[in-house]
Amino acid sequence: MLSKWVVALLVSIIGLGVWIFFHPSYQKSAEGRLYYMIGEYDRAYDRSSEAFLLDPYNRMASTIMAQSKMAMKYVRYNEDARKYKKEIHRIAAQPNVSDQERSKIKMMTNIVIDGHGKLASSVVIDQSLIDEANEHYRQFKKLHDELVSPR
Repeated sequence: MLSKWVVALLVSIIGLGVWIFFHPSYQKSAEGRLYYMIGEYDRAYDRSSEAFLLDPYNRMASTIMAQSKMAMKYVRYNEDARKYKKEIHRIAAQPNVSDQERSKIKMMTNIVIDGHGKLASSVVIDQSLIDEANEHYRQFKKLHDELVSPR
């Protein structure tokens, strides 16, 4: 036969589990975690922020918020790098590239190179985002070095 304290402990654990499962903050945290896992970082951040506002002691919400924010930085960095790369290709396709356009390309390379230094590496960030960011950095660094090196 189970003692009274074991029964009380089991009832408490089950009660806590039910409370967490049905509490709106934890429901939103679970939604945020799901969105994070499928790569919808904006939605993950929104849901976890809502959860955090409901319960600032919800550690899962604060963790997902931080992870989503970091992942969104990588996403924006990669989007910006692709946009700059497209613009550089457009400029380079012209028969003559003026000094002003070369300066514009150099400025874009500086932005991408500097932006990479502001990204925080983490094991929770999708490795493909990190790899893409590193590849953009490498390409822009190479282009920058070619622009500033003497001919």
